[in-house]
Amino acid sequence: MPAPEAVLVLNSGSSSIKFGLFDIAAEPVLLCKGLLDEHEDNPRLVVRDAAGNTLFDKQRAGADADGGHLFAEVLAFIEDRFGQGSLRAVGHRIVHGGPNYSGPLVLTDDVTAKLEALTPLAPLHQPRCLAPVHAVSAIRPALIQIACFDTGFHHGLKPPASRFAIPGRFEARGIRRYGFHGLSFEYVAGRLAEIAPELAAKRTVIAHLGNGASLCALHDGRSVDTTMGLTPLDGLVMGTRCGTIDPGVLLYLQQHEGMSVEEVQHLLYHQSGLLGVSGLSADVRTLLASRRPAAREAIDLFVLRAAQAIAAMATTLGGLDCLVFTGGIGEHASEVRGAIGEHLGWLGVRVDAAANAEARERINAGDSAIDVLVIPTNEELTIARHCATVLRAK
Repeated sequence: MPAPEAVLVLNSGSSSIKFGLFDIAAEPVLLCKGLLDEHEDNPRLVVRDAAGNTLFDKQRAGADADGGHLFAEVLAFIEDRFGQGSLRAVGHRIVHGGPNYSGPLVLTDDVTAKLEALTPLAPLHQPRCLAPVHAVSAIRPALIQIACFDTGFHHGLKPPASRFAIPGRFEARGIRRYGFHGLSFEYVAGRLAEIAPELAAKRTVIAHLGNGASLCALHDGRSVDTTMGLTPLDGLVMGTRCGTIDPGVLLYLQQHEGMSVEEVQHLLYHQSGLLGVSGLSADVRTLLASRRPAAREAIDLFVLRAAQAIAAMATTLGGLDCLVFTGGIGEHASEVRGAIGEHLGWLGVRVDAAANAEARERINAGDSAIDVLVIPTNEELTIARHCATVLRAK
């Protein structure tokens, strides 16, 4: 069996890195997938085949507990299993591309430095996305690395949807609405076109609901509005992030509570959202299982804000034909989907209880004026496709 043309895709989260190895000889095919979990004191690497069977499981301990070493383990595993020279490139999800970067591109030292300069626009995410770039460069400096941007899908946003109501000189410096979760929205838009071609060109809102959450207003397969703005802090209530907030609150916290900029940033990114409101957890599963009133209050706020924002996206679109749920919460929390649907009943949304409970692909009732679907996302596959395009162009 010939060695595959393999691309390793790294998708960095706040405390773990999901990865997938794809053969890109034709349409990308998943060879294996895994998780590098740095949440514990001792980082752990688990690799599974496409069917979920464990192929490799290793944990670093004590003074050797350095996730960077585990990248070497990943690369060694790939070459041992699939052959020397099988790995063509490493693809990375980079959260912020700023005003200059939209499409996938090969990472050079200069490009990486410019992406690091965007860290103030995504302080929770950008360093986590770029850390594997440096780790892989140190291990295999000649290996091609490719950046794929979460902001890229929204790069065509135009005024007024792209603007803040602040003096234009700031927009000239790049302070505008960029939007995020673009790799997820791109994948779901493609799947929607496959599942229901008649809906692909219509007015659609995709709800990516997870620990990070945002909406995308889609028309003719293109993003025309979204809920996140300059940073991934804006928009919906999230696991630990506040979402949209009165800017006067931030001024009050600094002027009257004596909080520093760093303290406010930590509060808004790490201590707010579902965790802050509930005082219990950022995990929707935990909150839905809890009997504490504050847990229900957090879920109710999450649902209301999501429904309000969907209605706002429908305003941009001039109506709504289709609503798609994706992301960890969107795919798995039927109670949340049902509650959002109830709030949107005035728009003609009707969710079928049985279909919703089973998370079928289509969950709208027969009398619904709006098509409602559940489409699992696959950011890693989107990145693999972009990497294949870049490598073929080279």
